[in-house]
Amino acid sequence: MFSCNFSLQNNVDPTEMHKSISEDFCCSCQALQPLTFCIFIHRPSLSLSDCFSALCEPVHFPPHSEDWQKVGRQPWNYSSASGFVLTSLFNNSQMHLFLFGMVVLIYLLAMAGNTSMVLLIWADARLHTPMYFLLSQLSFLDIFFTSVTVPKMIVGFLFGWTSISFEGCGAQMFFFMFLGAAECLLLALMAYDRYVAICNPLRYPVLMNRQVCLLMVVASWLGGSLNASIQTSMTLQFPYCGSRKIAHFFCEVPSLLMLACADTEAYKQVLFVTGVVVLLVPITFITISYALILAAVLRMHSIEGRQKALATCSSHLTVVNLFYGPLVYTYMLPARYHSPGQDDVVSVFYTVLTPMLNPVIYSLRNKEVMGAMKKVLAKGRVRTREQGGLPLCCSIPAAIC
Repeated sequence: MFSCNFSLQNNVDPTEMHKSISEDFCCSCQALQPLTFCIFIHRPSLSLSDCFSALCEPVHFPPHSEDWQKVGRQPWNYSSASGFVLTSLFNNSQMHLFLFGMVVLIYLLAMAGNTSMVLLIWADARLHTPMYFLLSQLSFLDIFFTSVTVPKMIVGFLFGWTSISFEGCGAQMFFFMFLGAAECLLLALMAYDRYVAICNPLRYPVLMNRQVCLLMVVASWLGGSLNASIQTSMTLQFPYCGSRKIAHFFCEVPSLLMLACADTEAYKQVLFVTGVVVLLVPITFITISYALILAAVLRMHSIEGRQKALATCSSHLTVVNLFYGPLVYTYMLPARYHSPGQDDVVSVFYTVLTPMLNPVIYSLRNKEVMGAMKKVLAKGRVRTREQGGLPLCCSIPAAIC
């Protein structure tokens, strides 16, 4: 919407008024998006009253065009605009309502599963080992990693609150990059833990003592924080012009750069380098570790030990593939190889699906975790019976229980 205001004086000669219009550019326009200018054209053949009753026709300049850059190009950021508008992942069709319900269910399962893993590892003394300590940190990261984006998406779809402030977008981008990079580094360190446990079992207590485990966790958090600080500060320093609508359901660096009205090619090179450090280097480290593990497993004479080693490592590799694959697709491939719609689908994998699958993969395929879970449930039943009540599970058929 726009409005044009004119200053009209009595007994003014049309020629003089035409000069005044040309000099003062009397038509002032207020527009949000897209960038619109109102131009008043005076025709000498028209009367003065007809001249002032003419409409101001909006002229639209396409984003990133040469005219758009030359005429009235004023970058907006936190000082001149309220923020951005996110794109909803779903619409009101029946299929999308079903998909929305599935995403909400998966998010709730992810929160419940990861919280249970953290509490279970903390409560059972048999799980106080380096591997499960790192696993608890992975679940802890997943709790916050999925909570950075999914609640905002849910609220935006239910209530239409798709707008996000400039500061809020920066905070969401920072914590997303921080937690995501920390998880990438932590998965690589977990591969080292499995390598030491299988290839050097006698030195495992020394090489993976408590101090080393704490150092690994601190290193992953510091590395994620450094990565997020660099990328967030560099992304937010660009001027943003034209449309405020982000073609994504959360503030992610590649989607935000599409709105920048400055040359971002140099920064994209920096983004590629950080992607190599955070993604490709850990992937290479994990690949080498598991190649050595596989060679050691094949040399084992015990069939039971071989099966246990393969079960533990296969679950870790499953998590690695589900998490790293979509991230490499989003951050390492050039933008011309994927569209915003494809980015939305791929983002669901590492923001919603992978955090839900992590505790499922590690618990269902791990006898120690399943044993600890049964032990905790048994304690809960005994405690409930001692209090004179029946546990909820007793009201369920025994086959389900």
